[in-house]
Amino acid sequence: MFHPRSRSVGKPSSSDVAGATQKKLVFRHPLLVRLTHWMNVLCLFILLLSGLQIFNAHPSLYWGKYGADADPAFIDIRAYRDGNSIRGETRIGSLAIPTTGFLGASEYNGALSVRAFPSWLTIPSYRDLSTGRRWHFFFAWVFVLNGLAYVIYGIAAGHFRRKLVPNTNELAPSHLAHEIADHARLRFPKGDKARHYNTLQKLAYLSVIFVLLPLMVATGLTMSPAMDAAWPWLLDVFGGRQSARTIHFISATLIVGFVFVHVAMVLLSGVWNNLRSMVTGRYAIEVEKHP
Repeated sequence: MFHPRSRSVGKPSSSDVAGATQKKLVFRHPLLVRLTHWMNVLCLFILLLSGLQIFNAHPSLYWGKYGADADPAFIDIRAYRDGNSIRGETRIGSLAIPTTGFLGASEYNGALSVRAFPSWLTIPSYRDLSTGRRWHFFFAWVFVLNGLAYVIYGIAAGHFRRKLVPNTNELAPSHLAHEIADHARLRFPKGDKARHYNTLQKLAYLSVIFVLLPLMVATGLTMSPAMDAAWPWLLDVFGGRQSARTIHFISATLIVGFVFVHVAMVLLSGVWNNLRSMVTGRYAIEVEKHP
């Protein structure tokens, strides 16, 4: 007997068809964006580790035009003797934080050694300010040239305008609050929305590209006596070489923080899909499967 609710075998219902999705590869990253991205990865890695080698030569940060052992530092990584052992300590203003084993005193060749950052975080791993400076200065100029190529392309090809500049609706407080809530719940865009950066990504990338990275480069130039002789106004802009050094360190720290968050989001939202998009330019999104 025919039953009115029965369905033909093998024929999906309309609800089944509506819920079905399939993967679709879309083009996301142009070649120059991919090349400059991976060059940035290399440069920032070497700049960070060689920069910590340079910092270890005098692990204190000051504000103003003067900075030496007799001047008060507001950030200081030090070591002190405690009986037959040494202890590492990081001071921020009047706050003292024990950091033995990582900052101030860390293991080197099987023994506790006095050094601000540990050997596994510096290039080279042994104490060598001269070599660290060579690595740092060479890759600093590679980084600057790479960044200029990216910025020129971004402006000329409309990459910034099309991909990174948020529109008025995206900057609305309600929209930003919704995106923050989605990020906190690890809800990532699906379907056609996954083709583009969300507003939080856009604001983060613009802040790094046009604020933190130029600030790090400008303060790096200000610490150079040769650049100070050519452009003495740099010292006035940043209030002295020691202030520039402090801003350089803080901006580099913020960039490291951005990288950690960036990598975490890549891992959580689909590591292979994100890596493929930055290698081949193709990104997989889910779209409805049409019957």
